[in-house]
Amino acid sequence: MIQAILFLAAALIFVPIAVRLGLGAVLGYLAAGLAIGPFGLQLVSDPAAILHVSELGVVLMLFVIGLELEPRRLWAMRAAVFGGGTLQMLLCAAVLFPFGLLLGWRWQAALVGSLALALSSTAIAVAIMQERNLMPLSVGRSAFSMLLYQDIAAIPLLALAGALGVAQAGAHSNVSPWLQLGAVAGVILAGRFLAYPLMRFVAAMQVRELFTGCALLLVLGVAALMEKVGLSMGLGAFLAGVLLASSEYRHALEVDIQPFKGLLLGLFFIAVGMSMDLALLASQPLQVALGLSLVLLGKTGALWLTARLLGIEGRQRMLLALLLSQVGEFAFVVIATARSAQVLPAQDASLLTLIAALSMASTPLLLIVFDRWCKGSSEARPPDAIENEFAPVIVAGFGRYGQTVARVLLAAGVKPVVIDHGADTVDSARRFGFKVYFGDACSHDILHAAGIEHARAIVLALDDREQINHLAPWLRQHYPDLQIIARARDAMHNMELAEIGVHDIQREVLESSLKSARATLEVLGFDRFQAKTMADKFRRNSYRFLREMAAYRHNENDLAKRLKTAREHFERDMLAELARQDTRQATAGWQEEAGTDKK
Repeated sequence: MIQAILFLAAALIFVPIAVRLGLGAVLGYLAAGLAIGPFGLQLVSDPAAILHVSELGVVLMLFVIGLELEPRRLWAMRAAVFGGGTLQMLLCAAVLFPFGLLLGWRWQAALVGSLALALSSTAIAVAIMQERNLMPLSVGRSAFSMLLYQDIAAIPLLALAGALGVAQAGAHSNVSPWLQLGAVAGVILAGRFLAYPLMRFVAAMQVRELFTGCALLLVLGVAALMEKVGLSMGLGAFLAGVLLASSEYRHALEVDIQPFKGLLLGLFFIAVGMSMDLALLASQPLQVALGLSLVLLGKTGALWLTARLLGIEGRQRMLLALLLSQVGEFAFVVIATARSAQVLPAQDASLLTLIAALSMASTPLLLIVFDRWCKGSSEARPPDAIENEFAPVIVAGFGRYGQTVARVLLAAGVKPVVIDHGADTVDSARRFGFKVYFGDACSHDILHAAGIEHARAIVLALDDREQINHLAPWLRQHYPDLQIIARARDAMHNMELAEIGVHDIQREVLESSLKSARATLEVLGFDRFQAKTMADKFRRNSYRFLREMAAYRHNENDLAKRLKTAREHFERDMLAELARQDTRQATAGWQEEAGTDKK
């Protein structure tokens, strides 16, 4: 109980600080582990046991990822998994292998060490990709394919570490491959013919906690079976997730597993932080720093080359290389196996373990450097040359708002000139077949090059309200016949744009919010007509209020009072309208009954 409180308290202290500093949650968890571990405040003494338990977080994470991949999609990824994964492992190992020989290791030690260091951390990389929403992008899919291959490759790698040693490596090397294949076949058959009826039976009982228990039993049972036969627990959980991806209970499983996954994954990162041997770092700082640099540089270079060979373009190559540059959690197991089999000397194994742990902490920091480099690079990147298209519409900004506008125009046969200043956005859009020019849409030169003189309308879909406010007056002054359609962030921005003279202003979330309000009223028993009427009246009242209050927007106190008064009037009017509708319905019902009686 005390340890659980310590973990939660450390996470609550360090993770918000790391997030606030822009370092990411993973680095916060690692710092929390360092603080309470044996080389910090010594509040927890057995990080290895904690690490073993917390690996269930990785298992649950892979199960959830499997739920999002139906077997058909997984089969479509086979080339990326086995082609890209094999290429990445071989190139990384080829780069690191000579360094092992230079250190005086036997070729067996150099081979096992380089292959172990070639593995990347699924927990670190996937957590960061989910945090940055990279999973749907090609760089995210490629990285995940390689990680999936590594999970598979860890199994023969463990066997190799034992086979090359002079001592028995443990239970893993004694398990028959046929037994392992039988276990995988058993999971597939059970997932296909047993799990579905079991979940239907449990769901029919309408006891939510029982369904959660069933989901955990399913995942942990498969993981335990895989571990028993010497296979990766994560791989088994991923397989179970894929088999249940087509199930009608997929979303319920995902919702039930998420809290456990998040907690255990955080615990895993804390345990990694605790397991860092800072005493070794203090006694051999030069060796540790040199080893860490060699591993990171070697892996980054090999992964960059892999990305290039796989056709990944631009800075996405470096992003993929940095995402997978750390050493993975399976390396701890492989190195421990190699040590017990006397393939690796004990001191070298400890050094590699520390390098692996430090490399995990390095990834968030390297990505921060990468982000800053990209920002500087974006500013230095010259704008694209825009062809003389003389399009009738210019769309400034290709974010969520601008994308929808551009897609509707394209569907209507109108080809707009689309400009965005985000290099990643432009590169990503081009991969999906959109013609987007890189450049600053606020630049007068770029607008001239885009044919602003010939355009009939411009859509200001930029994220930055200041940029919109800066550009709109210039357009009004120099192109009075040009229709300006602008995105407003909120009501105040709407009034600012109205004062500038923008022709059409759309508050970006107004319509979606009104649709949600209508849906909520219908759920509560209002009929569709009443819900629509209320939403329509709210819209009209909101626009009328903005027009009437534009003159008072510079006086915040006065505006707040008027807003409160207007809101109270609107609510009274709507309640009175509802009462009138109820009276009319009741009267109509009474008249119908009276008419029936007369008949």
